[in-house]
Amino acid sequence: MSTSVADRAPAGEVVLSLAGVSKRFGAVQALSDVHMDVRAGEVVALVGDNGAGKSTLVKVISGVYEPDGGDITFAGRKVTVGGPSEAQALGIATVFQDLALCDNLDVVANLFLGQEQLAGPFIDEVGMEKEAWRLLKTLSAKIPSVRIPIAALSGGQRQTVAIARSLVGSPQVVMLDEPTAALGVAQTAEVLNLIERLRETGLGVILISHNMADVQAVADRIVVLRLGKNAAEFRVEDASTAELVAAITGASDNVVASRASRRSASTQTETHIESGEQDG
Repeated sequence: MSTSVADRAPAGEVVLSLAGVSKRFGAVQALSDVHMDVRAGEVVALVGDNGAGKSTLVKVISGVYEPDGGDITFAGRKVTVGGPSEAQALGIATVFQDLALCDNLDVVANLFLGQEQLAGPFIDEVGMEKEAWRLLKTLSAKIPSVRIPIAALSGGQRQTVAIARSLVGSPQVVMLDEPTAALGVAQTAEVLNLIERLRETGLGVILISHNMADVQAVADRIVVLRLGKNAAEFRVEDASTAELVAAITGASDNVVASRASRRSASTQTETHIESGEQDG
C-alpha cells in the first residue's frame, strides 16, 4: 500500500527502523545485530568498506533477502518484506547502482515500466507523460524531453530518471546505492541536488556511498558498518574525514589520522616558536 504525498510522515518522525537485523550465508555472517533508524526529511548515509554488509542490508530492506533475525518497523508497525514488490507497495523504493534502465525506451516508458497507467483497455500515454513531467519537476530535473531515448542521456540524466522512477507510487523511503559512482564533477553535483530535493519533499533517504565528500555534502547522519556490525554513528557536522576513515577501517591510528595529528603538532610547534621569538 503506497502512500500519497499528503499521507507522508511529519518531518523528524521515524519512518523506518531496524533492530537486531542479522543475515548469514552459509559460514559467512554478513549482518549481525544491525540497528538503524531513518526519519522523514532526513538523509542517512550508510558507509563502510567492501564486505561491510551495506549491499546486504539494502537488499534486506528492499525485500531481496529475508533476514535471519531482527525486526523491521515501517511507519510505526512491524513488517515482513517478502519481496521487492512488497517493499514498493509498503512505500520503500530502491535505486540500485546498475539503474536497470532500458536504453531503447524513452523516459516515460522507463518511468512506468511494469506499472503503466491505463485508460480503459489502453495504455494512457498522455496521462503518463503528464505525470513524468510532474515527477521531474518535483526534482527540478534537467531533462530536455520525456520522449527522448535513455541511450541519448548523460550519466547524470540517467540517474535522474532512475530516481524519478522510484517516486512513482509516492514512497516514504528511498534508498540510493552509489548514485554518484562513475559520474563527472558536474553530474555528481546534479545528483547531490536531487538528493537534497528528496529530503525537502519529506522523504527518508538512505544513501550508500564510498565518497566521503558526497556523504558530508548531503547527509544529516552517517551510519558506519564494519564486518556486518554497527561500528559508529555520527551527526555529519560532528564528524571529520579522519574519524570516518578510522571508523570504517577499524583503526584508531590510520594513515589519515596520523597525518592530521602530525600536521596539528607541527602547527602548534611553529606557533610556540614564533611566540618565543616575539617574547625575545
